[in-house]
Amino acid sequence: MNILGLSCFYHDAAACLLVDGVPVAGAPEQAFTRKKHDPDFPVRAIRWCLQQAGLTIKDIDAVAFYDKPLVKFERLLISHLSTFPSSFPQFVQGVPGWFATKLRLNKLLKSELSYTGPVFYGEHHLSHAASAFYASGWQEASILTVDGVGEWATASWGVGRDNKIELLGEIKFPHSLGLLYSAFTYYLGFKVNSAEYKVMGLAPYGEPLYVDRIKKLIHIAPDGTFRLDMQYFTFDHAMRMYNQKLEEVMGQPTRPLEGAELTQFHKDVARSLQEVVNEVMIALATKVVEETGCPKLCMAGGVALNCVANGEILRNAPVEDIFIQPSAGDAGGAMGAALWAWHDVLDKPRGWKMDDVYLGPGYDEDEIQETLDRYGAVYRRLERQELLDRTAELIDTAHVVGWFQGRLEWGPRALGHRSILGDPRHPEMRKIINMKIKFREGFRPFAPSILEEYIGQYFDIDRPSPYMLLVAQVSPDHQDLPAITHVDNSARIQSVSRDQDELYYDLIDTFRKRTGCPLVINTSMNVRGEPIVNTPEDAYRCFMRTNMDALACGPFLMLKEDQPNIELKSAAEEFGLD
Repeated sequence: MNILGLSCFYHDAAACLLVDGVPVAGAPEQAFTRKKHDPDFPVRAIRWCLQQAGLTIKDIDAVAFYDKPLVKFERLLISHLSTFPSSFPQFVQGVPGWFATKLRLNKLLKSELSYTGPVFYGEHHLSHAASAFYASGWQEASILTVDGVGEWATASWGVGRDNKIELLGEIKFPHSLGLLYSAFTYYLGFKVNSAEYKVMGLAPYGEPLYVDRIKKLIHIAPDGTFRLDMQYFTFDHAMRMYNQKLEEVMGQPTRPLEGAELTQFHKDVARSLQEVVNEVMIALATKVVEETGCPKLCMAGGVALNCVANGEILRNAPVEDIFIQPSAGDAGGAMGAALWAWHDVLDKPRGWKMDDVYLGPGYDEDEIQETLDRYGAVYRRLERQELLDRTAELIDTAHVVGWFQGRLEWGPRALGHRSILGDPRHPEMRKIINMKIKFREGFRPFAPSILEEYIGQYFDIDRPSPYMLLVAQVSPDHQDLPAITHVDNSARIQSVSRDQDELYYDLIDTFRKRTGCPLVINTSMNVRGEPIVNTPEDAYRCFMRTNMDALACGPFLMLKEDQPNIELKSAAEEFGLD
């Protein structure tokens, strides 16, 4: 039985295909359109999923959508009516789009794909819950989902047992931890629904001096439930997230978008916001575990991508273990909707758990070689061990290497298939990659990929972190890793096992044998403003438009100094960066 899960129309559209309850293909629409956070109907992702599985649309037994558009539209209308006439401009701008796309999923499925079969509509937070619980492999677990907003819910909690999920409680719009975080993302001069992770990266540079000011905006109960003081916010009826009253409470005006200097004030605000998020998430996690009696916790929703808060939950809540859906945001709702339909609607038994995230497109040697030849690339084809030895040597000698292997990762993190790699011991490597490769802010940290068996030696953590969703302190015995150690001595960790990814594991192990260091820098292969690369062409263009030193694309290794002078704009030129 084949179920197609979809998420779209808001941001991060995606498709995920289940065959007999097992995800066999999943990808975001942005991978194909190259439009970051593409929200549109994911027709390209759908067609790729079908092609990957050798199916046609006639083979699809059901489509599962990740929320209920009519209920969401009801919330929109009620919110606008309750705040009329101030909501009129937002109403005029937003409502036509609902009738054009968001309320026409069945018609789009028919017109774009000729699909006329059944469509199941799952609630937004139920899709998030299913994406985490059913992927965890656990037979029983507590569930916590927190994001901006679904239909009405902005956070929910409950329990999963065997092949059923029961949500026990929720917090409703407009009271939203995700929207509070987005409001401060804009206040600090970053783009909403795109750059929230920059605020998380900025926070360690500050002190929590403004926690009390932020708590004037959000009232937090001892059990973690909360309410926003809506006299400071306007996202429920206007085109802006907040009003001047919020700026008055914080004591400074909004920093211009991506423009002005980042002062110590901005760093202190980011840190204060992170402290508030930590407090809420720890309390909510404690609440759900105590209510359900299940000490294992599954998490999803955009706020679950806040790996700092995730680490705090492990250390400070009565949680035995934690599983976070790697694609915790809206894109992951496509997988969640399909899993919900399979288990909760069709009452099918459990039989799958997520062991890796490599569900996207992959390319064989002939496809890669054809692309490289088309661009006139100069490359050498290496046997497996020679590729590992040469790549480890390049990293050891302070070269920045693109690593394009296997299938695209599911979720926003590059986990060794679409990665840029560097030497974590090099004191200037973070600056080099930020400024010359990624063309992004210098304060942004980089994550380490570490062999799983060494994680406890190098970091203050007692479990694997395969999806780069936990932050932990660097061990006092390993303070010689400046490129992956953040200013607060923390790191966002990806542990790598041979079962998860044999080639990437063996590369890091080759580097370890050469240097004694069992980890490398791992950041996504893309530049600011564009999605992670998908195709060999994307990878080669990224390689040529940046100051990357080498690219390992399948078995082919190429050095920048050997490449022809192809007329490609640099990323700096294309995106208007210095």
